[in-house]
Amino acid sequence: MGQIRVGTCSWTDRALVGSGWYPPGRRDAEGRLRHYAERFGVVEVDASYYALPGERNSRLWAERTPDGFVFDVKAFSLLTGHPTRDAVMPDGLRAEHRDPAVLDQVWARFAAGIEPLRAAGRLGSVLFQFPPWFRPGQRAEAFLQECAERTAGWRLAVEFRHPSWWEPGQAEATGALLARHGMAAVAVDMTQSLASSVPPVTPVTSPRLSVVRFHGRSTAWGTGSKEDRFRHVYGEDELAEWLPRVRRLAERTEQVHVLFNNCCGDAAVSAAETMTRLLDDGSPTQDAAAARLPRARPAPGVPPTPGPRPTPARSSSSSTSRRAAG
Repeated sequence: MGQIRVGTCSWTDRALVGSGWYPPGRRDAEGRLRHYAERFGVVEVDASYYALPGERNSRLWAERTPDGFVFDVKAFSLLTGHPTRDAVMPDGLRAEHRDPAVLDQVWARFAAGIEPLRAAGRLGSVLFQFPPWFRPGQRAEAFLQECAERTAGWRLAVEFRHPSWWEPGQAEATGALLARHGMAAVAVDMTQSLASSVPPVTPVTSPRLSVVRFHGRSTAWGTGSKEDRFRHVYGEDELAEWLPRVRRLAERTEQVHVLFNNCCGDAAVSAAETMTRLLDDGSPTQDAAAARLPRARPAPGVPPTPGPRPTPARSSSSSTSRRAAG
């Protein structure tokens, strides 16, 4: 049985900091991280999507967390084809995702920025969250191939935002594609009432890792403000639906990361605390609740564990940039 780690997508979100979850005396940068790491075993770094991570911060994060704690780091926006502001680019570079020289430098900076986490054994995975316009096809496959080449040795997790990747007729090919590159498929929980809703399937595409991200079930997904998109308080029954699925993932992978992205106030940490308790209870889950979710599609041909740390390679392709869903 693999290890199940539960946490949230950010420990520094303004709404969380203002919610009162952090106690007096532990509201500075160091105190917040230490308080969080005493309660959970994983956290997702979302700031690295908006700006390249820095080595100093990564080193401090490693120093301030206990052995066994890990950081899942979200890939920088330019590396997943999302719009990127010139102001956050290094050395005065333009945010031009089609320029191979620019991509080479950005990849190198990103790798250097998270190296202290990797060296300290604190790098859980790197999350590649692709935009809603990133659809199945030859260009997407070439893009994933390039990502795999540049990140050999990292645990990679891939979240697709276009539902066609996991629809019947495509899901098996998607699983095989990710498995070929050793990338872990990210399962998502979100409202299923929208045309853009990604189905909550749970394919296993890597023996090293599975990831489940809970986005909340707001019907304002993709249209409202950040608060509107992620405003959802998970009920215990909604979390119980996922218990058998998470446990089945743990039977097939070394680690399962369960992350809550409903970052409004303390909703994410509260859901993570509840999920941790439910998993620790070990009580039988209701088959009826589990049956409400589609069955997982195991992916064929899971590859062996990849080799050592990455060597950035020259780029020749990228996807079209537009605004991220969040």
